[in-house]
Amino acid sequence: MASRRPDMPPFGEADLLDDPVELFARWYELARERTSLAEAVCLATVDEDGSPDARMVLLKGFDERGFRFFTSEASAKGIQLTERPAASLVFYWRELDRQVRIRGGVERVPAAEADEYFASRPRESMIGAWASPQSRSLRDRAELEHRVEEVVARFAAEASIPRPPHWGGYRVVPESIEFWQGQVGRLHDRFRYSRDATSGGWGWERLGP
Repeated sequence: MASRRPDMPPFGEADLLDDPVELFARWYELARERTSLAEAVCLATVDEDGSPDARMVLLKGFDERGFRFFTSEASAKGIQLTERPAASLVFYWRELDRQVRIRGGVERVPAAEADEYFASRPRESMIGAWASPQSRSLRDRAELEHRVEEVVARFAAEASIPRPPHWGGYRVVPESIEFWQGQVGRLHDRFRYSRDATSGGWGWERLGP
């Protein structure tokens, strides 16, 4: 990672907020203004052997409850999250030389919330959600395209496509949120917020770079 951009202000104790989700919202808004695909985030889970697994997903909303994304519940990550409902998220915005790491438990998004988001997707994405056997073996591209054709025909007369029963949302409920900003000489600024298990409040500490 590079040294801090000269047009980025320093980041220190005086810039911290009591609520790390509010601080994330400020960083995220700036990332949306200055970077492409600010919502891209690396999701790390644990598989059945206890080994880490990671992939990129898209953030589809966040608030005081946590950070939300959607996927097939039958996918590798969906199965892993069902068996071990904990995950880590890593945002890296290269143009800002900033990184945010989030760790916590994972909960399912309510069906009504998943329905609402699915209804907002482009029709092609809805079809893909039905057609793709996500994370499973395919003979070739032709098999996938045939599955798409079947779904197109199935819903050809329908004005809207319902959410597949195997597709839903997950919310990472943060237990810790770390903010990292690059600085000159690799003496980066790192602050980690941790949630108090009893009060639910947040405390923070500076970490060595």
